[in-house]
Amino acid sequence: MAVPSFNPSDESVLHHSRKPRKRARHVWQFIVKHGVLIILSLAFLVPLFWMVSTSLKPSPEIFVWPPVWIPHPFEWHNYPDAFHFQPFLLYLRNTLIYCVFTVIGTVLSSSLVAYGFARIRWPERNILFAIMLATMMLPFQVVMIPMFVLFRDLGWVGTFLPLVVPAFFGSAFNIFLLRQFFMTIPESFSDAARMDGATEFRIYAQVIMPLAKPALATVALFQFIFAWNDFLGPLIYLNKQSLYTISLGLQSFLSSYGTEWGLLMAASTMATLPIIILFFLTQRTFIQGINLTGIKG
Repeated sequence: MAVPSFNPSDESVLHHSRKPRKRARHVWQFIVKHGVLIILSLAFLVPLFWMVSTSLKPSPEIFVWPPVWIPHPFEWHNYPDAFHFQPFLLYLRNTLIYCVFTVIGTVLSSSLVAYGFARIRWPERNILFAIMLATMMLPFQVVMIPMFVLFRDLGWVGTFLPLVVPAFFGSAFNIFLLRQFFMTIPESFSDAARMDGATEFRIYAQVIMPLAKPALATVALFQFIFAWNDFLGPLIYLNKQSLYTISLGLQSFLSSYGTEWGLLMAASTMATLPIIILFFLTQRTFIQGINLTGIKG
């Protein structure tokens, strides 16, 4: 019985025939993946588009069926009218005060604590880190009343202090995020600085912090968005309209002029626009920070 001879050229033919199939499979995977992402992104964009569209509609077009997606005519005066009914520029200033000070406090305090957990060896470090992470399981409603009683006794209710001061004592999530990033920085950088006589604080300020800009920007962006959208905190502690933030201002507008939906959507669009602009300006740094914090657990 004759044994069939093996021709090396046969394997090369099979190899080359598989390449177009593999390439076609990758193309279809690319199309399907990006198609799903586009559909999901459109689903998230519909409410935003509806808000902007409603802010420019005449009143008769807001609740008609089928819905009118493109206003006709465009009611551009809804935007200045919204500022006429409520002092949104004052609310914007108050919100920026709240955001800026809490961002500064969160970045400074969380980075200091994270440096201690990531770069300094001390007894029971991991146990205390686990306890700190466990505090994230406590909902704000659990500590809301004790904190209000404390700030009331200090005479801080009716000021921004109850909203700003806690930011200077760190945040468990932000500490965790920065610790993960600090652990990716080689120890040799710190060792070289110690050999030159640098203290731990100097290493933190002049070595670690410049290298941690993506993670710091991520923490700052998270805190800014949280403060900008925060409603419950200002609702509890700010009892004067002159101190209202954007979120309280929108609620006040809804309570006073609930039927003016075009004006309300115009005010909501103006409140949402700064966050959208901020994200598009910082998205590269934001995504880089998120990726790098997951390199080492």
